[in-house]
Amino acid sequence: MRKIWIALIPLIVSGIANSAQAKELAAKEQYMCSWGAGTAARAQELKLSGVSLYAARQKIQVYKFAKSWMRMMALGITEQTYDSPSRFKPAAVRQSFYEDCVKYKLARK
Repeated sequence: MRKIWIALIPLIVSGIANSAQAKELAAKEQYMCSWGAGTAARAQELKLSGVSLYAARQKIQVYKFAKSWMRMMALGITEQTYDSPSRFKPAAVRQSFYEDCVKYKLARK
């Protein structure tokens, strides 16, 4: 009987881990992660093309955003992107940002 329990422990642990990952994000949270990932990718694209942080900020100030929180968030994401020494391609930045955002949102649940 003891051997059966010892054999079942890894299955139980992996089941708990999978159920935590299976939690779905709300549509609003998915949108925020996706939007933020796109913003980070655009900022990385500008950075790699030689556009200054000042010019990138000016582009953000001119842009019309759908939600009130977007402008400040875009400025923050752009600032962090420019502060990073990363030379990753924008698509890799987008993917990384999205995955990290989803992990963060799921961890908060």
